[in-house]
Amino acid sequence: MYPLLFKPNIHTMIWGGQRLISWKKLSQATDSLGDSMPIGESWEVSCIPSAISIIANGEWEGQRLDDIIHKYPTEILGSEVVARYGETLPLLVKFIDAEHDLSVQVHPDDSMAQRMHNKMGKSEMWYIIDAKPGAYLYAGFKEHLTKEEYYKRIADGTICDALARHEVHTGDVFYLPAGRVHAIGNGILLAEVQQSSDITYRIYDYDRQDINGEKRELHTELAAEALNFEVLSEYRTLYADDTQRANPCINSPFFSVRIVDIEGPFHRNLKKYGSFIITMCLQGDCLIKIRSTQDGVILKEGHTCLIPAEIADYDVIPVSKKTKLLDTFIDNRTPSLLSAASRFLHFTST
Repeated sequence: MYPLLFKPNIHTMIWGGQRLISWKKLSQATDSLGDSMPIGESWEVSCIPSAISIIANGEWEGQRLDDIIHKYPTEILGSEVVARYGETLPLLVKFIDAEHDLSVQVHPDDSMAQRMHNKMGKSEMWYIIDAKPGAYLYAGFKEHLTKEEYYKRIADGTICDALARHEVHTGDVFYLPAGRVHAIGNGILLAEVQQSSDITYRIYDYDRQDINGEKRELHTELAAEALNFEVLSEYRTLYADDTQRANPCINSPFFSVRIVDIEGPFHRNLKKYGSFIITMCLQGDCLIKIRSTQDGVILKEGHTCLIPAEIADYDVIPVSKKTKLLDTFIDNRTPSLLSAASRFLHFTST
């Protein structure tokens, strides 16, 4: 076992830009006329059938991540993860560049997703890597709507007037449980951790057209069923951001997230969680060195690695002066307590 790096897995979106190309130092994506294509998402670690990650290093270079997981499920995912999810990676992580506004949307929970699509639901979180001055996003409602009022606002194009709008800055975090309305505004670069699902119900899309000149499909009825119309006093997730510490950020029933901000060598032993670790490098390059094998990989800014559960005892050594990482994993220790902690952290925080 060794830390896995992955080949580029970028996706063109009508709302995308060019920041992911320059930040990740990738080759320019162009269309048949040689024009730059708008890149909206980089799927950093994915087992979604349409876009499975390809391993970029070591003995498994060139192989599909899902194939290697099937060969070594317990070693890579962890025995508790396999017991809960089978031989399936339960998370999808992305970098997203919103050059233009994304649609207003919502995702179904596990129950609805299973019933309607035979798939996993989609709860997710956002970490703001960079935001242009005045950039904002929508998360949650600022006023209570009945379903009748929801349909009326969709029809007259005023749904955004009922949404909670948040100006954002680097380091802001939002947890978006399934059912919470949301939209990323233009000028934002962010990291996203989510359940491994590609189900999105589009509510409002600013009447814009796709590359074929057609308006994009809306899913008004499905969204109405999926939406949670509750109004909260606070939608941001508050967390400490201390140096030389793995700062707890998200503890949800679906994934946990830590923000690691370091200026010197830092030991990470996450074997107690019984889970793989996905590490997204948000700032500065670093060396990840496994203690049991002494294997190491250089993780560059804007890139991501998966550390198998079997070797989740390692050191992070900054190559640059400062390194900031986002770690995500499945905390399998006490699900009932995690659920209670999640409700406290995300629904009653101020």
